[in-house]
Amino acid sequence: MPAFFYCGGMPHFIFEARVLKTMAGPVAGVDEAGRGPLAGPVVAAAVILDRMRVPKGIDDSKQMQPDARAEAYGRILDLALAVGVGEASVDEIDLVNIRQATHLAMARAIRSLALAPMFALVDGNDPPALPCPCDVIVGGDARSVSIAAASIVAKVTRDRMMVALHENFPGYGWRTNKGYGTGEHLSALARLGPCLHHRRSFAPVHNILYGAAIEDSIVTL
Repeated sequence: MPAFFYCGGMPHFIFEARVLKTMAGPVAGVDEAGRGPLAGPVVAAAVILDRMRVPKGIDDSKQMQPDARAEAYGRILDLALAVGVGEASVDEIDLVNIRQATHLAMARAIRSLALAPMFALVDGNDPPALPCPCDVIVGGDARSVSIAAASIVAKVTRDRMMVALHENFPGYGWRTNKGYGTGEHLSALARLGPCLHHRRSFAPVHNILYGAAIEDSIVTL
């Protein structure tokens, strides 16, 4: 089945419905959070929605305010047929690279589902090796409601992880920057040096460890 492309509108169930015309299902949406940060794990989520009980207020997590994401997260956990979360650690990211670690987290998310999917729809254009067949949707977190739900679960889960890590490593500002390369985080890296939760394969961290200057670049959350 070729990759799906679709333009415009709020996330919907059209892509899932197309798949369900060819098989009994269930169909999972899969997305990740945390490919770009300098610290912390990459987290993926897989969500199987009941077509008759799709939670309200589901959108691309990047377009939602934190309070709205948290409310939607609760509704997803209440109404979804199954929700799974997987992560890949900083050590795994540094060992195999962020792309492979993201795919590993996605596979773990699928395996953690209480209900095994027959097919998965994945955000992006890079299909991972999953325990079930899958297809990719470019911009899927804004188009497929199952992927949008997964994006919310992954984002809220990872943000909470980074807030928890902040308690033991408060100097880096992870409560607010969630490990991304903001000015605050880069300044703290220059002042404090990396800690065990930093991704040593990422350039700003690598450069500090090996004596190069941090580039004065800001990453949007």
